[in-house]
Amino acid sequence: MSTDPSECEPAADRTGTDDLGKRSSNTTHSASAHTATAQATAPTPVATGTAAQDTAAQDTHVTDGVLGKSYRALSIGIVSVVLLIAFEATAVGTAMPVAARELDGVSLYAFAFSGYFTTSLFGMVLSGQWADRQGPLRPLTTGIIAFGVGLALSGTAGTMWLFILGRAVQGLGGGLVIVALYVVVSRAYPEPLRPAIMAAFAACWVIPSVVGPLVSGAVTEQLGWRWVFLGIPVLVLLPLALALPQIRRRASGPAPGSEQDGPSTVGATTAPKGQRIRLAFMISAGAGLLQYAAQDLRWFSLLPGALGIALLVPAVLGLLPRGTYRAARGLPSVVLLRGVAAGSFIAAESFVPLMLVTQRGLSPTLAGLSLAAGGATWALGSFVQSRGRAAAHRHRLMAFGMVLVAASIAVAPTVLIASVPVWIVAVAWGFGCLGMGLVISSTSVLLLQLSPPQETGNNSAALQISDGLSNVMLLALGGAAFAALGGGAVGAAHGAATTGGSEAHTGAFVVVFLPMAAVAALGVWVATRVRVREPH
Repeated sequence: MSTDPSECEPAADRTGTDDLGKRSSNTTHSASAHTATAQATAPTPVATGTAAQDTAAQDTHVTDGVLGKSYRALSIGIVSVVLLIAFEATAVGTAMPVAARELDGVSLYAFAFSGYFTTSLFGMVLSGQWADRQGPLRPLTTGIIAFGVGLALSGTAGTMWLFILGRAVQGLGGGLVIVALYVVVSRAYPEPLRPAIMAAFAACWVIPSVVGPLVSGAVTEQLGWRWVFLGIPVLVLLPLALALPQIRRRASGPAPGSEQDGPSTVGATTAPKGQRIRLAFMISAGAGLLQYAAQDLRWFSLLPGALGIALLVPAVLGLLPRGTYRAARGLPSVVLLRGVAAGSFIAAESFVPLMLVTQRGLSPTLAGLSLAAGGATWALGSFVQSRGRAAAHRHRLMAFGMVLVAASIAVAPTVLIASVPVWIVAVAWGFGCLGMGLVISSTSVLLLQLSPPQETGNNSAALQISDGLSNVMLLALGGAAFAALGGGAVGAAHGAATTGGSEAHTGAFVVVFLPMAAVAALGVWVATRVRVREPH
């Protein structure tokens, strides 16, 4: 992970892939839930578009697991797609600095990440509407093709702007794939198996998060940075061959009610379906302007920052479920919690290696290793929530997870005190990742439970928008506060840092971590609102 505060965008990139992995959407493996438990936590069943989909969505007497004969090809196919995306997302950061230097584009370095993020937001909204109207097969196929084309463009780029264009195309494809896979899970798997397949997505990120940067570094040194981008597209053909026939059979076709123009369910997004593409353009442009302003902290940057906010506010209000901003019970709180958890944790995590390197004198390798255990504990939290007996207690697990997240963020800056051992960060972050595994995976499961078929795509897009936007906004706020308190001069103190940094530099880190801990603590309350009260 980069230790330069100006390079925080990779975290947003990583989370944007979201929810299909460790940093943005994580989960592990499990068996079926008891029928009574599933019915207690699920909304009233709504018929889907075909007999095959009806069978998958309503059969609660599941005798086959996600790797059983009925689901094996589909599960292996879609999980392999996530595995390859996870590897690319974790490996690209290692090759990016070399690519930027070779293409004489270091000054444009941040745009390679922000370009991915802004187009992925548009892809999420487009995929949600497309999948609801025509089924997930076409947006998923188009997204994977766009992802591969973007990798090929970046891998063959002769200039930095062409490289950034490739990253933008890749982001569009990633946004399409993320939401389409949610709809596939919703339509193709019965409810008791959904926690297990979402958990498998999380497991896909454990190995890539550890070996991805190492493999990428070796490939970059031995073969060149271009092969980090060019090697992935060919590998995705096999999982596609496994998954696409199963998706066509189990999850194709529009959902009933998808032809209606306008929200039809409680907690649905406020914008009519015909306006969502326009709002998607607004949210992408607004996010891009806001990121540009955050990267260039001058008075002139206030103008694009203000314009970005002016575009973002109406777009967010239109694309997120009604009542999200006030944590209304049920789906709105699920979407809000996703943003609160992901944004606070990733924003804080982006500054952990920098703090350890500059204030405690650790090498970048050791600083990165302090976060390595988090991959395993995140997967563990995802596994715990996927157990059948956890379904009835999901809201409590989510509140407990947010307590762990808030505590880990609050404890991390204690290493700024010279007498505190540095291993405290590794322990704290392990518990924080455990909490994130409980929360992020559970928001994915609850979203599918609370979404009728005709709104699954749009609601999945809303979940990803909440995740991605909170990351970029909290990273921008944290970076601005860090710079305002002298964080820009932290790197100059690196050579002298042995047992601690100056008080000024200490304050720059504290002003990042403590507000993020407060945001995570707010998430504890939001977690109590995800459960819909039973009518008396």
